Amino acid sequence: MNPRGFGVLGGITGFSSVAAATLGRHLRLPSDMAEVVETGARYQLIHAVALALVAVALARGPNRAMSVAGWLFTAGQIFFPASLYVFALTGNHAWAWVTPVGGLCYLTAWFALAIGFARPGAP
Repeated sequence: MNPRGFGVLGGITGFSSVAAATLGRHLRLPSDMAEVVETGARYQLIHAVALALVAVALARGPNRAMSVAGWLFTAGQIFFPASLYVFALTGNHAWAWVTPVGGLCYLTAWFALAIGFARPGAP
């Protein structure tokens, strides 16, 4: 994906994290489920900023590790917060098993980001 795409995804996921947190509060979920939504929104917002960082870095020049980080952050944005939101709204514990997949994507993405910045000529 090009830098613009990661930047757009960062903006969209940042927007949706704020919307999810707000909606989670207005739905008056039980406190334990409201915490689940809050956790998903927090992680989603943090990683929206990371996607924007990847976009800025890639705009300065191609970097394979940085591209991998962008794709992994994107996958994490799908699996981690989305599974928490569905779990909080449905109470279906099966969704809680998807969350660690997103967490692993996030962890791997941060490692790829570090490699991308460590490379010679990195932004």
